Amino acid sequence: MIGIGLLLFLIFIAAVTIANTVKIIGQAEVMVIERWGRFNRIARSGLNVLIPYMEKGKTIDVRYFEADPGGVKRVTSGSTSRIDLREQVLSFPKQPVITKDNVTIDIDAVLYYRIADPQKAAYAIQNLPFALETLTRTTLRNIVGDIELDQTLASRDMINKRMRDTIEEASIGWGVDVTRVELQAIEPPRDIQQSMELQMRAERERRAAVTNAEASKRAAILEAEGVQQSQVSRAQGESEAAVLRAKGLATARLAMAEAEAQAISRIASSLPEGQAAMYLLGMKYLEALPQLTQGKGSTIFLPAEAAGVMGALGGIKELLVRSSSDVPMPSTPRQPAPAYTPSRPQIPAPTFAYTPPVPPEPPAPPEEGK
Repeated sequence: MIGIGLLLFLIFIAAVTIANTVKIIGQAEVMVIERWGRFNRIARSGLNVLIPYMEKGKTIDVRYFEADPGGVKRVTSGSTSRIDLREQVLSFPKQPVITKDNVTIDIDAVLYYRIADPQKAAYAIQNLPFALETLTRTTLRNIVGDIELDQTLASRDMINKRMRDTIEEASIGWGVDVTRVELQAIEPPRDIQQSMELQMRAERERRAAVTNAEASKRAAILEAEGVQQSQVSRAQGESEAAVLRAKGLATARLAMAEAEAQAISRIASSLPEGQAAMYLLGMKYLEALPQLTQGKGSTIFLPAEAAGVMGALGGIKELLVRSSSDVPMPSTPRQPAPAYTPSRPQIPAPTFAYTPPVPPEPPAPPEEGK
């Protein structure tokens, strides 16, 4: 029995020794090896053999997420000798921050980092996640404390950049490379949120009123421009129409004048010499008779040279007779119409009495002795 117990004890010692001696390190992981408590080397991924009881791995504090059976994720702190070289996420709960205008807001931030130098991460800082969290909190309070609430809500990129530069500069001696810093949520107090909502609603109503006013103004301008253009176009059209109408009237009057000249020339050639004027005068007289008879008055004034007018009418008759003699008669003769002989009114010639002027009397001679 004693021999069996001793054998089991030796087997256990050998197993522990082998477990502490042979280390298999995964990809993107390293291990800081210490010999007799001092830094010796960094074990990379793969199979690594340690001297038993002389060498061991250096442990560092880590923080990781784990889910409970209910599916709720929790942040768990622990320690490990394997240092993960991948990019890691450090999230911490909301913290109250006071802005420059004395408004307390809750800000939730998240930090992305990776370990660039395992030796510094193991020896330069005692608790790396806690140090990064504390540095992020203080930096966030310093930055937000210098700006007002409205600028804080509208300048997330500026805050992220300033936080990243400040944290990276402070943590460069810890062997950590800070890649990104993001603000997840900024929650002002409830009364501030209500005031912001009222302000936002008023601003939107103001913008809507301005937009409607600009639209009405633009519509009025366009309508006025349209009326102006229509009036200009109408005036241009009327002007062009008047010009064309005047040109047409001038052309018509020229054509009528030419036709009248040709008619007068033909009439003059058809009548005896000196009778064309009498003929035209008679035609005008006949054209004027219907208009004279349409008036309400019953008195008609005849020109003094009525004999000449009647002579013109006689010339018209003679012209009609000549023109009818030139036209061939139809096969069936017609009864000639009774000749119209105008009666000449007996108008007494005007009598003018001439009275010679009486010469003035000569002045009386002056009396003698005066």
